Amino acid sequence: MNIRTLIAGSILASGAAFAVPASAADIGACLITKTDINPFFVKMKEGATAEAEKLGIRLSSYAGKVDGDHESQVNAVETCIANGAKGILITASDTSAITDVVKRARDRGILVIALDTPLDPVDAADATFATDNFEAGRLIGAWAKASVEDPENAKIAMLDLNESQPTVGVLRDQGFLEGFGIDTADKSRWGDETDPRVVGHEVTQGNEEGGLRAMENLLLQDPEINVVYTINEPAAAGAYEALQSAGRAGDVLIVSVDGGCPGVKNVQDGVIGATSQQYPLDMARLGIQAIAKFAETGEKPKASEGLDFTNTGVNLVTDKPVDGVPSISVAEGLDRCWG
Repeated sequence: MNIRTLIAGSILASGAAFAVPASAADIGACLITKTDINPFFVKMKEGATAEAEKLGIRLSSYAGKVDGDHESQVNAVETCIANGAKGILITASDTSAITDVVKRARDRGILVIALDTPLDPVDAADATFATDNFEAGRLIGAWAKASVEDPENAKIAMLDLNESQPTVGVLRDQGFLEGFGIDTADKSRWGDETDPRVVGHEVTQGNEEGGLRAMENLLLQDPEINVVYTINEPAAAGAYEALQSAGRAGDVLIVSVDGGCPGVKNVQDGVIGATSQQYPLDMARLGIQAIAKFAETGEKPKASEGLDFTNTGVNLVTDKPVDGVPSISVAEGLDRCWG
């Protein structure tokens, strides 16, 4: 039995076996993602749509124009409130600024669940269904430290999400640094560490073009960078393109997070050394189930034991395992991947 199966089983065993309400056709739900282009959010929408159809729930989907499009997400929440939605699933671009409109939704009796990206503070939402993003970062950081030659003198490029520092970006970044053995100073934000191994931080907007531009900028600061952390796999692909152009692709270690099929194939092809795989379809599927149960019973989801969110699982994917860092093979990663 794999980790995903264990987690899903534990959720169901804890009382989340969701029956279809008699009035399911009257239940409206909203899914609001950062974009509708990133394969991660495409898979999330697929999971929500399939489960909503199964349970007879009316699902409306919204997305920002680009990652970081906060205003479009605010407008989407307001639309969901006006339309009488029973529940909202959201991956917020600005995790602190979104809380005002989320409060208005909750004050109207709407269940709000953060998917993948916890709000800031986390209890601004009724629940969070997410990967342990800090652990996802820690895994690739520990793997990179064990895999790179002379980690005490590494030169590390940090390719983050955007300047607003949404929680998902902070957690992955800080997890990576801790895994690599770097003092993170204030864990609630990135960029304040003083370790000279960190060459710098650049934002990517979570896409390939942004990854290319960010990597080019950091190579100008230090052309001898030999480790690259990336917020996600599209950014990693852009970073690799920049390294190719600079003649450095063969001697720089890239690590990332997401575990989509293109990303895992990039691990297979040697573009990425290792990636932390998460399961967005499960996040969205469980979110729709939670809305159905809330509509029927008024019960809100409970967090996983010892955490302030429901943990939907993470696995490090690599064909170059190291001692002390649990991982699965690329073949297994391809079997479990999405997108």
